[in-house]
Amino acid sequence: MKKYLRGFLIIIICFFCAACAKQSKSIEPKAAQMRSICELATMECYYHNVAKYKEENASGMLWWQKDRHFWMEYAGVVTIGIDASLLNIEVKGEDVTITIPPAKVLGCKVDETTLTKDSFIVAKDSAKVEAKHQSEAFKSSKEKLESEAKSNLALLATAQQRVQKLLEDYVVNIGNSVGKTYKIKWVYLEGAKELNNTEVEITESAVQEQK
Repeated sequence: MKKYLRGFLIIIICFFCAACAKQSKSIEPKAAQMRSICELATMECYYHNVAKYKEENASGMLWWQKDRHFWMEYAGVVTIGIDASLLNIEVKGEDVTITIPPAKVLGCKVDETTLTKDSFIVAKDSAKVEAKHQSEAFKSSKEKLESEAKSNLALLATAQQRVQKLLEDYVVNIGNSVGKTYKIKWVYLEGAKELNNTEVEITESAVQEQK
């Protein structure tokens, strides 16, 4: 599936370039087309986590008090990419300056279809677990999922560098179609330079799934 999706993006880039070549030899890289590429290049990463819920002295009194303690196993999806609206491009002759924002978490959700009665593991001698406690655990699991993704610099760097590679391919192919060799200069908005300098290897194993 990943190979097909990557191939689809390459076809889209080639389509943009072919269309430009047919229209005019003076056609240059366009911000609108580059933003479309950014939106297509977002990554969907699948997580499988376990959330822990513990409430001390949840029931009973004195020496007969019990803690409420259980675990919730779940799967979630995090969408990572760049805010395409912040992307900017300036073309002067054969010099192309691209301003790019840092990759970030664009969306996060827990896959509710993975939650069954078997997803909840209640500790021995735990106080009774009710629906409201499961709802609280569900809410905290989403927060944990998003927090883990935001702190994963390697994953964010992979997403940003992947977008940059696709944009670079687009500009190069536009140049080839009109007989120009463009020189690309990257301008990084706050946070993007640090991600660009993070050493990652952009491979199929770098992410679990791509959109």
